[in-house]
Amino acid sequence: MRLRNVKNANEIIKNSKYIINNPQELKGKFYTLFPKQQFKTEIRIEIGMGKGDFIINMAKAYPDINFIGIEKYESVLVRAIQKLEAEKIDNLKLMCLDAIELNEVFDHEIDTIYLNFSDPWPKKRHAKRRLTSFEFLSVYDDIFFGKKKIIQKTDNIILFASSLETLSQYGYILKKVSLDLHAENTFNVKTEYESKFSGLGFKINYLEAEKE
Repeated sequence: MRLRNVKNANEIIKNSKYIINNPQELKGKFYTLFPKQQFKTEIRIEIGMGKGDFIINMAKAYPDINFIGIEKYESVLVRAIQKLEAEKIDNLKLMCLDAIELNEVFDHEIDTIYLNFSDPWPKKRHAKRRLTSFEFLSVYDDIFFGKKKIIQKTDNIILFASSLETLSQYGYILKKVSLDLHAENTFNVKTEYESKFSGLGFKINYLEAEKE
């Protein structure tokens, strides 16, 4: 997701109290960023956080859990930072990072990964770029602490079917699968994309997968 450039975006990002500017230096000790350091294994990340609605509202809903939002593009990340200007959320940090580099900054310290409306890469020749491909799942192996947990939401049935297949083949157990999440009337924090497209009648696919 690319947006029109925001003036001084790089400076806004660099100077935000929510931004992790030196992630490589924190490898193995990200819990020290948060006041609730007793929750050392309770760090959850969202890969491809977009403009931040989901990760911001999750941090507000679960103040005893620490969250890190990850976005590849500064032009998108700056939008989330603008939303946080008047906020004080102690259990939330953000970083600009390509997901393929996650194991370069995290060392077995993540509890849960959220994949919300990721780029579906629908063409077969691009399947390796999907965030639930074997290539990315092997990267995630290095960042999880204990049990591995991935939660995905998408409106793209091709990506969803691919995820069900690759996760199962990789040894994950599918704990929950839904082809119409909003019809279930369960607690659900929406992304900005989800709010827009579910309002247009698109059904939201959802899965929870775990691996020992």
